[in-house]
Amino acid sequence: DNQKPFGGAMILLSGDFRQTLPVIPRSTAADELNACLKSSNLWRHVKILRLTTNMRVFLQQDRTADVFSKQLLNVGNGKTAVDTSTGLITLSSDFCQLTDSKEDLIHSVFPDIAQNFKNHHWLSERAILAAKNKDVDDLNTTIQNLIPGQLFSFKSVDTVMNQDEVVNYPTEFLNSLELSGLPPYNLQLKVGSVII
Repeated sequence: DNQKPFGGAMILLSGDFRQTLPVIPRSTAADELNACLKSSNLWRHVKILRLTTNMRVFLQQDRTADVFSKQLLNVGNGKTAVDTSTGLITLSSDFCQLTDSKEDLIHSVFPDIAQNFKNHHWLSERAILAAKNKDVDDLNTTIQNLIPGQLFSFKSVDTVMNQDEVVNYPTEFLNSLELSGLPPYNLQLKVGSVII
């Protein structure tokens, strides 16, 4: 019978709200802003704590990472000049390296992958981020084709055909598949490849 927000319990929300806008299908930017936590009537009860030191940059003493993190904060804080005619910003020439194609990007991030794909340390230092699952799938397929070996596909099971076999599957696994509404998972591996 506690009438306080969240029953008086302290709730910790971590993250950068600039990077965690709600996703609303077929919506406008205004719809997303109106649905975010900062637009909620609960926002007035939030106490904001800010982290001020990028510990990864501080501990590694990496000058380029320091410059990049500051540039990224300037974009997020709206301190980058906006072109009034287009509403777009222009990033400085040292903000990132541009490539002309997906293949150039892959070869830049994963040079000589056919020789290095078994080196776990080498792989752990590399990643390509993409906004859409389709792009991730395309990139993964292209990268897998650069790795020597035979390709195997492993498809998951999200339905039990024989009721006597139900005990062979953890209930949480079957329930999570049913609740997610996702299609069966399809995993493709090359012989000798590593899942990270």
